[in-house]
Amino acid sequence: MAEALDIAHETGERFYEAELYRLKGELLVHSAWGASVPHSAEATECFQHAIEIAQNQSAKSLELRASVSLGRLWRQQGKPTEARQRLAKIYNWFTEGFNTVDLQEAKILLDELK
Repeated sequence: MAEALDIAHETGERFYEAELYRLKGELLVHSAWGASVPHSAEATECFQHAIEIAQNQSAKSLELRASVSLGRLWRQQGKPTEARQRLAKIYNWFTEGFNTVDLQEAKILLDELK
């Protein structure tokens, strides 16, 4: 993941940069299970950075994915209100495509956060 991010920075090709940071956050979350030192702070940073990049690129689908990842982490951390607010903000932007996997996953998570 680090190599892919380095390449994106070196070449200036940043189309999937938000997704790379989201995936890095997911790897940190999953590698923390059972670990003595959780990586949740670093994962949170990755997800928030992914959201920021996606917003700057007007990449709403990538913003949604990163928001779902962050929402899941916050739910695990006992922050359901923050998770719901963050996710609802981007989910409510969409007016179509509700049969896509990303929007379906977002809806499921929103329902779980009620």
